[in-house]
Formats: sequence, C-alpha cells, structure tokens
Amino acid sequence: MTGASAVVIEEAHPAGRDALRCLAQYFAELDVRFRNGFDPKLSLATSDEDFSAPRGCFFVARLLGHAVGCGALRVVDREIGEVKRMWVDPRVRGLGIGRKLLIELERRARTLKLKMLRLESNESLEEAHALYRSAGYVEVEPFNNERYAHHWFQKRIE
Repeated sequence: MTGASAVVIEEAHPAGRDALRCLAQYFAELDVRFRNGFDPKLSLATSDEDFSAPRGCFFVARLLGHAVGCGALRVVDREIGEVKRMWVDPRVRGLGIGRKLLIELERRARTLKLKMLRLESNESLEEAHALYRSAGYVEVEPFNNERYAHHWFQKRIE
C-alpha cells in the first residue's frame, strides 16, 4: 500500500501534538511563500474552539503513522462553513492527500447539513487553487477581509 491509499484521515484536537506540528510547518511555509511573509497574528483570528465540535472540526492526514497534512472546517452559520488550514507536507505532495482531506471536510460539512463551503487563498498557492477548482470550487467576490487573501472560492455541497 503506497501513496494516497496508505493515508488515513483522522479527526484530531486542534491543540494536539500532531495538529500543532502540522500547523507550525504550515505557517512556516506560508511565511516563506507569501510575497511579504506571513504572521498568523495578523490573519483573521480563529481559535481551537472554531475547529472543535460543535463549531467545527480538525483533521490530520497520516501516512504510515506520520502526520503529513491537516485541514479544518469552521462553521460560520447554519448553512455556511469555511475550509481552513489546508496543508500537506511538501515531501508527499502529489499523492492525493490534499484531495482526501478536502473530501473528508466536505463529508463532515454535509453531516452538519451545511449547504455551502467557502475558502480564501493567497496568490502564491497555485497548486491549491488547482485542487479547489478541480473539486468544483468557483472563484467568487471577497466574502471577508483576510489580509493575505487574493482569491475567494465557494462550492455548494447540498
């Protein structure tokens, strides 16, 4: 079993050891890739509660037992959720792990009876944009004032 077939997506507490390790690597990568760097304190605020039931969830992707990615869902209101903190370790990109995470987040959103998922993204994350578009997300007008965002996407999931 290799590649995405060996990946297990597990719900995790956003303050758990593997979640924090993934998030630290995610933020460090954003700081390198974004034109003017990235400071999570300047981004729209989220909390562990945003990514914990009933307000959301957090998933960790594991490959052969090692945490190699993460993604979160934040419930905005009764109909809308936001995909947040999508990240896959660069060493295992191209195996379909991001898609598996996105599918799991959409599955959870449906169980919560959400009708729409939204997300924002920075201009430098072109491979993420390709993933979102191939998964049926369409670019829309800005729905928030995230300082690091250049693209906003949404998808009806009902």
